Amino acid sequence: MSTMHAQPHSMSAPFPALEDYLAYMEAIQGRSVLTMKEYHYDLQLFFRWLLQRRGQQTDRPLDEVDISRIDLPFIKAVRLSDCYAFLSWLVRERQASAATRARKIAALKSFFRYLKRKRDLIDEDPTYELESPRLGKRNPRHLSLEESRGLLETIAAGQSTFPARDYCIMTFFLNCGLRLSELCGISVSNIREDTLTVIGKGNKERTIYLNSACMKALRDYLEERSAYKIRPAARDALFISRQGNRIAPATVQLLIKNWMQRSGLDTKRYSTHKLRHTAATLMYQYGHVDIRLLQQILGHASVSTTEIYTHVDDQRLH
Repeated sequence: MSTMHAQPHSMSAPFPALEDYLAYMEAIQGRSVLTMKEYHYDLQLFFRWLLQRRGQQTDRPLDEVDISRIDLPFIKAVRLSDCYAFLSWLVRERQASAATRARKIAALKSFFRYLKRKRDLIDEDPTYELESPRLGKRNPRHLSLEESRGLLETIAAGQSTFPARDYCIMTFFLNCGLRLSELCGISVSNIREDTLTVIGKGNKERTIYLNSACMKALRDYLEERSAYKIRPAARDALFISRQGNRIAPATVQLLIKNWMQRSGLDTKRYSTHKLRHTAATLMYQYGHVDIRLLQQILGHASVSTTEIYTHVDDQRLH
């Protein structure tokens, strides 16, 4: 459980049932560190709020409420009405969106289902009847083909410390539909000729075929990379930071934002994740990629997630 201990000091230690649940998520379900972090935060918030609702530690700010002593009788006393009150507090005090509330409901349901079904520690699951708010499906924002080309041209023409690296990163994003974590996690040993193996959500492995644009950008970058001073621990990492380490997600986000600004794109509208949407949309529009193939390329567990990209090709409907 080492991943869970690197917490800000305002995060109190989880109580035993929560600690066990996080270990179960990591070891048995193989959930990503990010998912565990989010669920950990959501459940802490709920139990801190609940302690104050029951009149305990009301003299402290909410983020300093200590939940480490929460025991089984306290958990068994949780009712559906508490969950409703928590959600209404989120709307009233935190202006929480439907998507934010949906995630917190998912965390609560997952935790109490674990206590009931996997551990048999509680008689009733208070979240059994708890419904998620309806989420309106929004069309994903994406760059046009011209904007995508413009972005690559800006990098090719621009001055930067690592021009081939930045160009390769952008080319991979725009052609492969990678998630940020997947791109940062690529190792040199994951690439065999024109195939790339990435580890996606839920620790699932998938193969991506690199097109000629990716192969050229990769060759140019590997030549540049050979002159880098790389720390021993990062020797196999494909994308390297200024300090010689495996590149961090925050670094990639910053350099993407920088290139977008230089290219004249609105960074309030577009972000690193929008490059994944762009790749998927352009594949569907111009690559004549079947929806099932697109699902495979993007690593979506369900085709219903991939279907958000089918809106873009009105020409095909005509």
